[in-house]
Amino acid sequence: MSDQTVRTRFAPSPTGYLHVGGLRTALYSYLYAKQHGGQFVLRIEDTDQTRLVEGAMEQLMNSLKWTGIQYDEGPDRDGGNGPYIQSQRTEIYRRYAAQMVENGSAYHCFCTTEELEAMRERQIAAGEAPRYDGTWRDRSPAEVKSRLDAGDPHVIRLKMPREGETVFEDLVRGTIRIQNEQVDDQVLLKSDGFPTYHLAVVVDDHLMGITHIIRGEEWLLSVPKHLQIYKALGWESPNMAHLSLLLNPDRTKLSKRQGDVAVEDYMAKGYLPEALVNFVALLGWSPGSDEEFFSLEALVEQFSLERISRSGSVFDLEKLNWMNRHYLRQLSEDAAVKYLTPFLTAAGADVSDADKTRKIILAVRERINRGDEAYAAAAIFYSDTLEISEEEALAFLKEPSAKTVLAAFLSKAEALPALDMDSFKAAMKEVQQETGIKGQELWKPVRVALTGMISGPELPAVIGIFGKEKVCSFVKQVLNKYV
Repeated sequence: MSDQTVRTRFAPSPTGYLHVGGLRTALYSYLYAKQHGGQFVLRIEDTDQTRLVEGAMEQLMNSLKWTGIQYDEGPDRDGGNGPYIQSQRTEIYRRYAAQMVENGSAYHCFCTTEELEAMRERQIAAGEAPRYDGTWRDRSPAEVKSRLDAGDPHVIRLKMPREGETVFEDLVRGTIRIQNEQVDDQVLLKSDGFPTYHLAVVVDDHLMGITHIIRGEEWLLSVPKHLQIYKALGWESPNMAHLSLLLNPDRTKLSKRQGDVAVEDYMAKGYLPEALVNFVALLGWSPGSDEEFFSLEALVEQFSLERISRSGSVFDLEKLNWMNRHYLRQLSEDAAVKYLTPFLTAAGADVSDADKTRKIILAVRERINRGDEAYAAAAIFYSDTLEISEEEALAFLKEPSAKTVLAAFLSKAEALPALDMDSFKAAMKEVQQETGIKGQELWKPVRVALTGMISGPELPAVIGIFGKEKVCSFVKQVLNKYV
């Protein structure tokens, strides 16, 4: 396939949200295609009609677009290889299933659900791995025809070789060997006429010209089935690369029980798409250097399957937060205001004063990891009362010098016609001269009195947003309640 245009695909099932593991698969597939001047295809695998979630397909497509991963072909972008939704391709699958029956590589199976369950129970009782036992594998053509003519419900199964082994080269894992006796006679076409994943994925990858399949390691044991289908239909198999699992910090499989796993969750919490994509790219792939920040364009240039790890990668939320904080700080002032304002609105903040909202956002953005932390960081700007719970801040207010500084500062502030940064600095200089208190003992009590914290937004920003009346009110509250 070296002379072919590289074509990769991402083929999710519309059963809910876009998993971050799915995002990584899509990202790597996109990067590989773009690096080789090829195309990236989005295909929706919805043949399991019992698991469909209304609106999930549209949400998957929106999530991908949010990340900046643009597919060249898909349900809403026809590239001449559609339909790109499997439920709209059922006649194609039936045709190839029938072809496999004709050439002896698949067969009709009339086992009922009850028979299959009884088979499973017998095998488990005997200490065997449950699997289809081949009841209809070698029935006479006359018997099969009789059942078909009677209209009996049936499926079509793959006739998997029972001896030997399947050997294939994985672009991440190297040579893989799987004993054929471990592989079941997979159902290819269900009794409702819909294909299983295993038939549909092979047919679609071939007809859509996919040259490289990048997917999760959970599909490794299915490869012998797929290669057998390719062989039965006389097709060449694409190259394959199987990615290791994403892990929780305790090295168990990443799951919602231990945290968010949906791209939509990270969108809602205010992670920037650039940060999430950058972070996910490094979950299993290394650039071979200490560099950690990559734009999508830079990833296209540097990505390689050879640098993908065979071992699982831990989803480190602290690192994602650190990375997102970096990207937030890189935003222009206008972009930061535009991005964070909706999070303040969602939390109930009054953003009707655009100038004040801008000042608040610029005052707090250095102190947050993600969008939904903006309101908590900005809470002092929306409250008329100050509640101090930080132990270090409370301890600082107990210092004898704190009351002296705050009382002197309040006297100066109340005497001013207005309070801005220049008059604030002048007042603090007078307090220092009159009390002899300087350094942290001079500035920290005022910071705590205005923000409730030892460290917080820069005082010039706080003063500029508060104004004289609120500054004096907060200092009075502290003098009356905490010192």
